[in-house]
Amino acid sequence: MSTLIKKRIEDLRQWMAQQQVEAFIIPSTDPHLSEYVAPHWQSREWISGFTGSAGTVVVTRSEAGLWTDSRYFLQAANQLQGTDIELYKEMLPETPSIAEFLCQHLQAGEAVGIDGSVFSMQEAFRLEKELNEKQIRLRSLPDPMESIWSDRPALPQVPAYIYETKYAGKTCTEKLKSIREEMKRQEVDTLLVSALDEIAWTLNLRGSDVHCNPVVVSYLLIGMEDAHYFIHPQKLNEEVCNYLEDNHVTCHPYESICAYLAEQKDLHILLTPDKTNYAIYTAASRSCHVTEAPSPVALLKAVRNEQEIEGLRAAMQRDGVALVKFLQWLETAVPQGGQTEMSVTRKLHDFRAEQPLYVGESFDTIAGYGPHAAIVHYEATPETDVPLQPRGFLLLDSGAQYLDGTTDITRTIALGALTEEEKTDYTLILKGHIDLAMAVFPEGTRGAQLDVLARMPIWKHRMNFLHGTGHGVGHFLNVHEGPQSIRMNENPVALRPGMLTSNEPGVYKAGSHGIRTENLMLTVPAGEGLFGRYLEFETVTLCPICTRGIIRELLTQEEIDWLNDYHQMVYEQLSPLLNEDERNWLKQACESI
Repeated sequence: MSTLIKKRIEDLRQWMAQQQVEAFIIPSTDPHLSEYVAPHWQSREWISGFTGSAGTVVVTRSEAGLWTDSRYFLQAANQLQGTDIELYKEMLPETPSIAEFLCQHLQAGEAVGIDGSVFSMQEAFRLEKELNEKQIRLRSLPDPMESIWSDRPALPQVPAYIYETKYAGKTCTEKLKSIREEMKRQEVDTLLVSALDEIAWTLNLRGSDVHCNPVVVSYLLIGMEDAHYFIHPQKLNEEVCNYLEDNHVTCHPYESICAYLAEQKDLHILLTPDKTNYAIYTAASRSCHVTEAPSPVALLKAVRNEQEIEGLRAAMQRDGVALVKFLQWLETAVPQGGQTEMSVTRKLHDFRAEQPLYVGESFDTIAGYGPHAAIVHYEATPETDVPLQPRGFLLLDSGAQYLDGTTDITRTIALGALTEEEKTDYTLILKGHIDLAMAVFPEGTRGAQLDVLARMPIWKHRMNFLHGTGHGVGHFLNVHEGPQSIRMNENPVALRPGMLTSNEPGVYKAGSHGIRTENLMLTVPAGEGLFGRYLEFETVTLCPICTRGIIRELLTQEEIDWLNDYHQMVYEQLSPLLNEDERNWLKQACESI
């Protein structure tokens, strides 16, 4: 594989020479700046061999590097071996930014190339500014993969389908009305929606264009009276066409978006800098007045309506049933032998697939045993798969797509004897998870202000994790959605009632073990107080937390009470849906500590 990667990089360098650029940057995104992309746009993976979901490759005439975050440090180091691509670990003080790297390796007057269709406005502007300080030019060029990737996968062509209002809670017409009210407040007459989850939510359409994410590759241009939908015609059947027409949505070919925008006159259009690609901005700015602001759709989508919350609770209950059946099976299966990371992944899938309204997984399951659990986004392959032994921890991060909700849960499961270090780390992570789950905070609080609650227990032991503590989750949509988050980095979006956010602190020790505990939490009102209203979290995930690794003395009484109350709720909500053996197992798993 390394020889093939070297050949691909050399082909890119020949293309760069023809284009007269000294460097070229390949991100992990598509024209919609998605986290997960269809195979057609997996250019960074193709050019580097690195399969993680986040990373950027930079190729100069003589060097190549991959920048990625802490979730993938170990994975990237393994996959880049022999490729001559150097790993640059983001968020570490010694790691230069991509702009700093380019300024160190290029001379004044030289040029850096990007494909403007897969770079956000925000990133292109920032990069251009930093390079200009060293008199290095940024050039937006055609996609080089069209020339050098001979067997590139085609664009997705699977038809879209209508998402029923009984699951969505609001009709497309109602959603367009709410969006237009926000547009009026921002004094714009047109809104471009590029993010695939926002388009799917607005139109109540779903698809299968991206693995595990039920979205449709398309653009949506919303005016005050009508809307224009840019999509491949093959993806529209008669039912969807009639549905769109009834909602006053006109369809256009997907590739025509830039040409269409360039032809418009005097539109006052809102573009979201981190969700709109640079090529579209360039086209729109030729003839339209552009306002740069966050998309109003993101916040409208993030606040669940009553029907969505009802569906979410039902999906969590069914998911919990599947997980209990799996955990009971796992407890017996591991001591008997013959189970591996991949086999338990398949078994968990089978239990979920038995549940009503199940559509598929919300992401590829992470089943990491022992040292593999320290690879944050590990995915077992036939080459890396290992047998499970009745000792140590299995980290299992998984989720499902149900028609009425999306789930995401991590459990670190003790398969047998544990070391004191493993028990201590496990308890400290649980402590941080509970402390965040118990938070009560004034209205207007941002996730960054709460992040410390989950980290403080391990900070006191001079440990940390470099991923976020919490992300938004879509409604039968993407498992990672904004605009809210809980992380160290500042995010101006305040938490609001109806938002669904994960709670997933972790600790990862290379070559030893990894631990993460994750539930999903709904932000709910907590009543009036001094200086205004207060909010809190309601944990909605329903699955026992393994108690075999807990050092009780490290938990406060309040934390113990929370865990016992949580387990009582899990038992009460799941036990009526289980048979007698499963209820007995669950009762034992939920016993008070």
